[in-house]
Parts: sequence; C-alpha cells; structure tokens
Amino acid sequence: MIDQSSQPVLDVSNVSVRFGSLMACSDISLSVRAGEVLGIVGESGSGKSTLLRCIGGYSRPDSGSVRVLSREGGAVDLWRADEVARMQLRQAELSLVHQNPRDGLLMHISAGGNIVEPLMAGGERHYEKLLSTAEDWLAKVELPTGRLKSVPAEFSGGMQKRLQIARSLVTRPRLLLMDEPTGGLDVSVQARLLDLLRQLVRELKIAAIVVTHDLAVARVLAQRLVVMKDGEVVETGLTDQILEDPQHPYTQLLVGAALRI
Repeated sequence: MIDQSSQPVLDVSNVSVRFGSLMACSDISLSVRAGEVLGIVGESGSGKSTLLRCIGGYSRPDSGSVRVLSREGGAVDLWRADEVARMQLRQAELSLVHQNPRDGLLMHISAGGNIVEPLMAGGERHYEKLLSTAEDWLAKVELPTGRLKSVPAEFSGGMQKRLQIARSLVTRPRLLLMDEPTGGLDVSVQARLLDLLRQLVRELKIAAIVVTHDLAVARVLAQRLVVMKDGEVVETGLTDQILEDPQHPYTQLLVGAALRI
C-alpha cells in the first residue's frame, strides 16, 4: 500500500512551453502537497497563466511532465495519459477556479444545478442527496440557501465567485487551481472571499495553487511562493521570507511596487 501522505499531490518537472519565438515557460519545476497552498506571482506576460493551463490539463507543454496523485494510488502523468484517462483524472482530482466566474459556471441553469452538475456527471442520480449537497455547499460558501433556484446572472460578481468555488470543490478534488480568484472585486469582498478560500482549503486538506499578480492575495493564501518573469522562475521560498526579504532584483521591484500602492 502506497503511503500517499508522503507524496506530493502535484509534481511538475521541467515544463517548457513555446509560442513561436516566445518562450512562455522555461524548464519549470515545482511540487505541492496536501493542505498546502503555493502562490505563483508575476506581472502579466510572466508565464504564470500558461503554466496553470498546463497543470490543469488545458494546454499541452512542449516538454516536461505534470504528475498528479490519483485516488487509486500512485502519480499519473497528465500529458502521457490518453485523452479519456486525462479527462477522468481532471474530473476526479483537479478543479479550476477561473478569473472570470462566468467561464466556470453554467449561466443558464440554477445555482443548485451548477453545484451538483459535476456530481451528476460522475453518476450521482439520487435527488434528495443532490438537493441536500447543493444546500450544504451554498451554506459553506456563505450564500443564502433560498437562492438555490436563482441563475448565476442574478448574482453579484462576488456571489458568482462563491458559487464557482462551491462547484469547484463539491467533488472534493485533490488539487484546486485558482486563477486571480479575487480579480475585479471590491476590497471588502476580496477579504471575505480570501477568508473563505483559506478556511475551505484547510478544512478539506487539499493542495492548491493560486496564480495572482496581487502580492496581498499571495500573502493571505500561500505558504510558499514561486516568482516568475519572462517565462522563468526567478525566486522561490516561503511567502513571508520572500515578501519581507526578496533576493532577486525583479522580486524586489514587485514588492517595492506593492508597498507603494
């Protein structure tokens, strides 16, 4: 029996992606364990979103491997698996919170339907169980259970983000990927959403990656940071250490700019 507690949930090794003459990601390696949040930070164009798409199974890297720990035991290389196996791995083990919640929601069906649709796709058909699960998750993300039949278009941006989080976590994936999870929200709404995300990651003991240009978001959510510039990792380490004593000149610029805001 494999001791999964000692294994990384995600192990990325030497991933590179090129778009024509542009090297979007150059020889990137990282790992994340259960209960840990890794932040990937950098300016627009640094390659962080491209890397996230490779990790999530949306864009194939030109080289390198993305290995995800499966429930059956052992790590599976996402990009060496066949299409069916990759889809099954993504459905069972991975979930992505999109920057724009409309990209992660079914806008024409109810809030409750959005939450339970991933479970139904996995074969769950018991109506009472689905209804109870939808209500439980609305409560978990601090949305009124009375809005179960409302469609996402009737929700504010912050409420749509919360609904997308419920939809993303209902299957209890091993790995949660977050792309600018607080983008476009007011500061007060951001704070509540960050508290919620931190609480759920801790409660569910999942591994998570947050991609953001906002160092304040990284400080709240991530225990470790990866700093990217022009497709390369320029600095890694504990979040507090990097933000309080950045070593690379680019990281120093990022931290200095954040302090001036």
